[in-house]
Amino acid sequence: MSMIIDRRLNDRNKNATNRARFIRRYKSQLKRSVADVVAERSITDMGRGGEVGIPVKDISEPKFRIGQGGDREMVHPGNHSFSPGDRIAKPQGGGGGEGEGGDGQGEGGKGQDNFMFTLSKEEFMNLFFDDLELPRLARNVLGDAKQFTFRRAGYTPSGVPSNLSVRRSLQNAMARKIALAAPLKRELRELEESGADPQEIQDLEDRIDRIPFLDEYDLRFRHKVKEPKPISRAVMFCLMDVSASMSEQKKDLAKRFFTLLYLFLNRKYEHVELVFIRHTSNAEEVDEHAFFHDPQTGGTVVMSALNLAEDIIKDRYAPDQWNIYGAQVSDGDAFGSDPQRSAAKLRDDILPHCRYYAYVEVPDNASSITPLGAAYSQIHSENFAVAKVMGRRDVYPVLRELFQREAA
Repeated sequence: MSMIIDRRLNDRNKNATNRARFIRRYKSQLKRSVADVVAERSITDMGRGGEVGIPVKDISEPKFRIGQGGDREMVHPGNHSFSPGDRIAKPQGGGGGEGEGGDGQGEGGKGQDNFMFTLSKEEFMNLFFDDLELPRLARNVLGDAKQFTFRRAGYTPSGVPSNLSVRRSLQNAMARKIALAAPLKRELRELEESGADPQEIQDLEDRIDRIPFLDEYDLRFRHKVKEPKPISRAVMFCLMDVSASMSEQKKDLAKRFFTLLYLFLNRKYEHVELVFIRHTSNAEEVDEHAFFHDPQTGGTVVMSALNLAEDIIKDRYAPDQWNIYGAQVSDGDAFGSDPQRSAAKLRDDILPHCRYYAYVEVPDNASSITPLGAAYSQIHSENFAVAKVMGRRDVYPVLRELFQREAA
């Protein structure tokens, strides 16, 4: 029986079958490593592959050994130095082999704690999406690097019949017929006025009648060119409460939500900018590392973050030139009149400039109603969404409505 192995899709230095088997076998260890990488990686670098480490003890293979009472005598092939019964001397120097140590270094040699495995972009994103429990369709949507559209670009003399422009073709035919027949009709009038030979007049009329109504030269087809869709720009505002009540677990959920929204926008737009605004009682624009990892103390005043976002929009991102998206994450703890004032500010001054704005709440208790969540729930707008996230599996449903609207 013949066996055909198709390796056309395999890279020269990789075996796709073995890689798929390895990822399947050690998926849980790889997901833990990917989670560590996600915590350290920038949002803009999330869509690429990279190296992940797996503890050697997790990939150790089972070994067979002689049990109690067993006896085994043999000389292995290739042995030229020993005979049955010889004693092998213990190596001098304290042992130079590789061992397993807690810090990766041994006194007598080098230790190796991690097995490094390089994941491609697709493999990394699949493991990341598995952690968020995205449906397969959404993964395919986010995995597309670019989308293209066809734009009208005038007319061309050749093409398929379905693109034939009847109006333009008839215009060309009429113009050609008028241009060719005009001098002949002028000559015909002169012959008729001069009383020329009737046969000569008939020959000239026949020439005019023989001018075709529609010639192949007259045909015009609609021409379309392929270009990326769309070519416009987008900016994504990330607002987060960084007061003492926002734990690292809540910040991790926020980062995954921001990452998912960024991947979605990066699919739609060729140029996406990020603006990070953190706030306690005061708001400030910071870089991504300070946004997620720099601890702050103080109360929660959401109004300060919305005022800063509005100022940045006016100064740098004109709504007629940028597609503006907003994402806000908080545990919902706000005091006094700040929730109502913030909701009014968002409704009247921010949402009219945004294509989409999502408020994600990460409370300690799923059944609790927070002051900020209650105020935001009174906002009714097509481009605004409010949701609670208690775990990683809740991250994707927040954006499901946006994906569905884009598909429609």
